[in-house]
Amino acid sequence: MNRDSNSYTFGFAAAMVLVVASVLAFTASTLKDLQSENVRKEKMQNILSTIGIETDRDGAEKLFNNYITDQLALRNDGTIDETVDAFSDIKLAIELKKDIQTQRFPIYVASVDAATYYIVPLRGSGLWDAIWGYIALGEDRNTIKGAVFDHKGETAGLGAEITQQWFMNRFVGEKIFNSSGDLVGISVSKTNNDPNDTDKDDHEVDAISGATITGDGVSDMIIERLQHYLPYLKATPVDLAYIN
Repeated sequence: MNRDSNSYTFGFAAAMVLVVASVLAFTASTLKDLQSENVRKEKMQNILSTIGIETDRDGAEKLFNNYITDQLALRNDGTIDETVDAFSDIKLAIELKKDIQTQRFPIYVASVDAATYYIVPLRGSGLWDAIWGYIALGEDRNTIKGAVFDHKGETAGLGAEITQQWFMNRFVGEKIFNSSGDLVGISVSKTNNDPNDTDKDDHEVDAISGATITGDGVSDMIIERLQHYLPYLKATPVDLAYIN
């Protein structure tokens, strides 16, 4: 065979493409289960982080099972759909595309040192792509215990700063309902008059400089998601006992 011919060159290139593609496909298939398991445990880590429980990936599942007492899939009216596994079955990226009546809204109930917390998953849009996270509410279902945010493609040093602990800490102690009991969420505001976040009744946190659109996305994401939980969050303790 003439190795200097075009047919040999093309044949060799085609063979190499097939070999490399086969190796990549085999590797992806082999690692798929491991990747899925890592994503599952990272989700547990993020949920636990909102209630002040920090852990590595290996220890996440044990602590998750220790502290998370309920995993509920709520309907839009606040009742529970017991046919749906809140943790495994609901993917917000897919769920948000459904009609509101067919969506299910996951919520995690945690118990830490005899205190109860309610953890709500969040998903919205930043400047470039999706943003998401979790927000934990205290026993009053109003005061934020902790928050975790992440993103797919926000700008490094600007919108991507929503993942920094100093930013997420700003939400701790803020209230999602005003004094009249109306859901107002938390605004990430560049005109915030309380840059040190000492006022926990203003429903605002200081924005990240140069990341206005991402900050607006966080604000919109919080109130858009929380409004679907109002029947559950505003239920009386007796009602909650019945619902659960």
